[in-house]
Amino acid sequence: MFTDFGRYILLLKAVFKRPEQWKIYWKNISHEMVYIGVNSLYLIGIISVFVGAVMTLQIAFQLQSDLIPKTIIGSVNRDSAILELSPTISALVLAGKIGSSISSEIGTMRVTEQIDALEIMGINAPGFLILPKIIAGVTMIPLLVIVSIALNIIGGYIGGTFSGAITGSDYYRGITEGFNPFTIVVSLVKAFFFGFIITTVSAYQGYYVKGSALEVGRASTSTVVISCISILCADYVITDLLL
Repeated sequence: MFTDFGRYILLLKAVFKRPEQWKIYWKNISHEMVYIGVNSLYLIGIISVFVGAVMTLQIAFQLQSDLIPKTIIGSVNRDSAILELSPTISALVLAGKIGSSISSEIGTMRVTEQIDALEIMGINAPGFLILPKIIAGVTMIPLLVIVSIALNIIGGYIGGTFSGAITGSDYYRGITEGFNPFTIVVSLVKAFFFGFIITTVSAYQGYYVKGSALEVGRASTSTVVISCISILCADYVITDLLL
């Protein structure tokens, strides 16, 4: 474990050590932004709408009391979506979709000796291959989380009103009353670190692959497992520090 962590730190050092000319990176960065952000939008959207709808129904079921105003359902769903559901669930889903893809891509380049060819040509291979992915991850994943929060709240409205668990006016009052803007800051901080974890862990697993295509597949599996565990640990630490 300590050996892997040390190699991970050294890889990050190599990524930021000697960047090439930035004009070389812009095309790769824009490509990675499209893949990580735009191509993941539909998946995050579907998940967020249904999670919001289900959460509203569950909150309404647990708060069945004449002493509790119905507006609380909207407030709880809003804060749950902002602080935990949208950033964490989105990151776990993206760890499977994006992380495995990055690991497979870089791992395939390693086993086919493309990375060795870049190093022979004097190119900083870690920076050229990994830095655009990191920049795209820490940029687009917070944007996806913002979209997820909005769709989560909309999904809660749709699920609550269609089921009759809460009226539209009560839900609207719930999501607008007592809102603390600092919760958005916490959510975006989480999304930033989650994006960094997903891209760097997956790149590390792929960069140090040895063997054949079978090892590339194993590295992709390890990427998802390690990324999910790291995301949950980071979620606890960030929540404890900021809240």
